[in-house]
This record gives sequence, structure tokens and C-alpha cells, in this order.
Amino acid sequence: MYRFLLSRQWVILTLVTLALIPTMIRLGYWQLHRHEHRIALNAVISDSLAAKPVPAESLTAPGQHVRHDDLYRRVTAKGHFDTAHEEVVRRRTNSDDEVGYHVLTPFVLEDGRVLVVNRGWIPADGAQTVFPKIPAPPKGEITVTGRLKADETTADSGIKNVRGLPDRQVMLINSEQQAQRLGKQVLGGYIEQTAPEPSGDSPELIPDPEHNDIGPHMAYAIQWWLFSAGVPVGWVVLVRRERRDRASAATETTPEAAAAAV
Repeated sequence: MYRFLLSRQWVILTLVTLALIPTMIRLGYWQLHRHEHRIALNAVISDSLAAKPVPAESLTAPGQHVRHDDLYRRVTAKGHFDTAHEEVVRRRTNSDDEVGYHVLTPFVLEDGRVLVVNRGWIPADGAQTVFPKIPAPPKGEITVTGRLKADETTADSGIKNVRGLPDRQVMLINSEQQAQRLGKQVLGGYIEQTAPEPSGDSPELIPDPEHNDIGPHMAYAIQWWLFSAGVPVGWVVLVRRERRDRASAATETTPEAAAAAV
């Protein structure tokens, strides 16, 4: 009755079905883990933005990785900007999804160590081979406030660290690379400047990160699990249909064979 299941076509279909079920289940758990990560990150961002600013040196140090719980924590630093070693980060967008640059300015602390400060976004008005004109930061000793972030890497960001770029242009914000370039001790991570606000609204300060949206990952997880449940159901439906079609064909063939024998 079900001998057709041993045919090459049905063996392949059955094997594909058996492979799809665990694959879809794993994809569902992958989306669930992404959902849980998003929830946890939203909580970290919310707590960090609500906390009072602390000195940057209390949360990071040269060669140190920024702790997950300290991400987006508001920090302060006293010192002065070193515009002579300023760089720009290519292919960055603002809140209107316009492509431009982020401005990276070394901030020299009172003890001589350096904190990398992302001063914000500027448009890419000219040729990308030419260093753009950047509004100057305040001169002299000041206090900056910003959100602490971890060093960017290709693995975490998906941004390829392209080599051979024009002078003073980079793809990633990375304190280790800055330390090698400057030949100084650079605190791990960097900050997104929130104060003081620039004169003339340029560079455009980076807004607070979104931390209320949980994304579609849970819906995707449920979708994959429903697919995994639907695959065996579909296989059973196909088997029953094939069995019915074969039985019907056999019934039609029998009277014809009997008539031919007479």
C-alpha cells in the first residue's frame, strides 16, 4: 500500500522533510536568542541613559574592553581636543539616512592619556578622496560628556576594515588602532559626544539610541516553529494524496483489464 515510499523520489522527499524540521527549529531558537539579546540590550541602554554621568576613567582604561553593562553609560572627561590628529569615519548616516562622515577627535586628558570622541555627523559634500572641512571644537580645557561605547570590529559591526583609504579616513572606530596611530595610551572604547553642543549645529550630534522597540525577532521565531510543525503535516498530506491517486488509478485499470480478457 505504501510501497511507493521506497521509490527514489519519495526517499529524497522524506529525507528533505527530516532535514527541514530540525533546521527550522534551530532557526526559531536563533531568532528567540536575538529577541532576548534585544530585550537585554534595551534594558542596559535604558539603565545607562538614566544613570548619572561618571568619569570615563572609572569605566575604561587603555587596552581595556568596555563591559556590556557599561554600554551607553554617560561619562565625562576633562581635557582638550587634539584637532591636528582628527579623523573621519566613512559611510556613516544621520537620523535622516543621509550618508556622510562621523568626526573622530582625540581628547587629551589631564594625565596625557587619550579618549576617542565621536563628535557627530557631517555631510559628504565633496570628493571622498579629500579630507572634509570640519567645524572646530571648543578650544582650551573643557569638560565633555558622552555615551560610552565599545570598540567597533568587523565581526560585530559587519563593516569591512578597508585598507588604503585617503589620509585621515577610517572605516571603524577602534581605540587600539588609534593608539597605534597616535603612539599614546588610549582608553578602550570611545564616546559619542552629547555635550557641549556644537556651535552652528555641526557636527550633528548622534541621537540617543532607540531602546523601546523589541524588533520582529519573536514573531520570526514563532513563524519558524510553525513552519517546522507544518512540514510533517504537509508530508502526510502528500503521502495520503499519492496513496489515493494510486488506488484510484488501480481501480480504473482493473475493469479495463477484465474487458480485454473477455
